[in-house]
Amino acid sequence: MDTTDQALLDAQRQAEDLFAAACAADLIRAGRLESEISADIHQLARERWGLRRHWHRRVVRSGPHTVLTYYDEAPDRRVCEGELVVLDFGPVFGEWEADYGRTYLLGEDEEKARLLADVDRALADGRAHWRRTPGLTAGAMYDHVAALARAAGWQFGAPTAGHPIGRFPHERAPRGQSHSIRSGNPLALDAPRADGSTRHWILEIHFVDAARGLGAFREELLTL
Repeated sequence: MDTTDQALLDAQRQAEDLFAAACAADLIRAGRLESEISADIHQLARERWGLRRHWHRRVVRSGPHTVLTYYDEAPDRRVCEGELVVLDFGPVFGEWEADYGRTYLLGEDEEKARLLADVDRALADGRAHWRRTPGLTAGAMYDHVAALARAAGWQFGAPTAGHPIGRFPHERAPRGQSHSIRSGNPLALDAPRADGSTRHWILEIHFVDAARGLGAFREELLTL
């Protein structure tokens, strides 16, 4: 494993630790505003990890907001018992980016628990599909995970399902090209960066039932 691989894995593990610490501190609970949860997790990251920046805006979505995409705007809302809560954070640990997303169920609900389990399975399936498919394109990966949503009785909740990750700030696509995992993108996921180094990817899974206002999201490293 080279130093870049290790640095990205270390950044993700620290993001995992941050989310675990937020749960242990009971920051994700009913009665709190989404903005309060976001601010408190950021403060926790500053105190325990010395974190100063996130490479993208922090996202906390609850209840009907969980069907929204990253780019959608929504008013702040108070979390209710029995709801799903999505966290999507992009902390920068040292020079290296993490992009980590999880969904939490506050209480018990059979259908919401099924949604969470289906998202977990889809992430694992997507990673296995990448490993066994040399030359897999970003477009084909998107189509694969979107089909998993439909097969499970959900819709795929976003026009993209991932992007590159790396040293902050990560590589941007040249004008007229796309580095997003989106339908129709011919870029091979195993194609190297312009400098010949390995391009690493994040996989994002967002399943929704738009009519019922239910959504679950999970993201983490695809290529490591």
